[in-house]
Amino acid sequence: MIKVENLGYQYEDGTIALKNIHMDFNNGNIIGIIGANGSGKSTLFLNILGILKPSRGQIKYKNKPIKYNKKFLREYRKKVNMVFQDPDKQLFYSRVYDDVAFSLRNLDFSEKEIKIRVKNALKKVKGYHLKDKPTHFLSYGQKKQVAIAGVLAMDLEIILLDEPTSGLDPYTTRQMKEIIKHLSYEKKVVLSSHDMDLIYEVCDYIYILGKGELVGEGLPEEIFLKKELLNNANLERPWLVKIHQELGLPLCRNEDQLLSLSKSMKGDIYEKRDYSS
Repeated sequence: MIKVENLGYQYEDGTIALKNIHMDFNNGNIIGIIGANGSGKSTLFLNILGILKPSRGQIKYKNKPIKYNKKFLREYRKKVNMVFQDPDKQLFYSRVYDDVAFSLRNLDFSEKEIKIRVKNALKKVKGYHLKDKPTHFLSYGQKKQVAIAGVLAMDLEIILLDEPTSGLDPYTTRQMKEIIKHLSYEKKVVLSSHDMDLIYEVCDYIYILGKGELVGEGLPEEIFLKKELLNNANLERPWLVKIHQELGLPLCRNEDQLLSLSKSMKGDIYEKRDYSS
């Protein structure tokens, strides 16, 4: 649905932020884009959204290059939009319901339709109980939920998430992880994060950026086994990969798989014991 072809971007001061980037978001329902600070992730997202215009190459949506006039971008962002790392940049109203309804009202949706969309969006992020709460009383994690709901109310096809678990405690991180998984059943999710455990568990396909260039791509269970590649990109291995490589245990994609494996191995040990003596 989205393809990035030979993309390059240079800032006005001459800084080259992206070089010859090729990506195909048809490689999975949850696409991960990872890299150290300064690798070009945010610049890439802003190009995909049409906020920045490439210096070379193009972004294709449904096999057609995106255009940079107001009419096209207005319609495009009804289908492709972004949740920024800092939720306060996307909260405009004092009440959660009105904030989620903000974009819909700007697009002249009827209040009846708005009510339906706001309810559905808040339920998808497990935040419907917050609908009447003042936004300034929300926790940081709740603000992230509401910011995602505000974008989901647009009935998107593709949602870009920039550091969705940044600043969250372990419990809220688990909640966000489940939200991302459930969103992927209906929409394409493109995820940028420094949380390698999150990327490893939820993503179907991964692209690695390093100093503005694409330095690696592939399936999570392949990419995260490449120590040298990760070291060169200044990235950590997920803890499940470390356990596999350092302790010789089978490679698991999530904690539940590891616990299930541990129980199975423990059961095998008990069965093999000789209790006759």
